[in-house]
Amino acid sequence: MIKSIVPIDTMQGDNMYFKRLRDLREDHDMKQSEVAEYLGIQQTVYSRYERGFQSIPVEHYKVSTDYILGRK
Repeated sequence: MIKSIVPIDTMQGDNMYFKRLRDLREDHDMKQSEVAEYLGIQQTVYSRYERGFQSIPVEHYKVSTDYILGRK
């Protein structure tokens, strides 16, 4: 069984992190497979990033970490 990198009791606040990843992808009308190809990774790996099952190296994204983390 795969466990989330975020403890269940903190998912409420940290869930924004994963939503931002999906929002970034959808804002650009891209599929997970397209983002994965751009990043040079497998689609399954990218899917784990969006779902919070694997840590994501934030240097892949051309936005601030504050944005990804939901900070103003």
